[in-house]
Amino acid sequence: MSITDVLSADDIAAALQECQDPDTFEPQKFFQTSGLSKMSASQVKDVFRFIDNDQSGYLDEEELKFFLQKFESGARELTESETKSLMAAADNDGDGKIGAEGMSAPVRSIKHSSSGSIRESLGCEIQPM
Repeated sequence: MSITDVLSADDIAAALQECQDPDTFEPQKFFQTSGLSKMSASQVKDVFRFIDNDQSGYLDEEELKFFLQKFESGARELTESETKSLMAAADNDGDGKIGAEGMSAPVRSIKHSSSGSIRESLGCEIQPM
């Protein structure tokens, strides 16, 4: 499977362009621009499986670090703060891993949330480091 089997190459390019500089990745904006927020829960799970390098059924911080590179091999790595932000948004039980359901929740919440941040949509707080 290629990521462009489920997402438009143009949408992916636009999403990556928006966060090409370090510390500019915003999950909500990326999910919207890339088209992920328009996908069904089962399609989001397909994308999750593509991102899950070791096919463990979970994404850990190391896999999230390379999140953007799964959309385009030449994309940058997420910074530590971006990785932690994405983890906090989708780690439902605080175990340091994101399951397919955990990934689907923030992506799908954007579709149904007309305003507010992803953290507000999920009722999450990200503590400063």
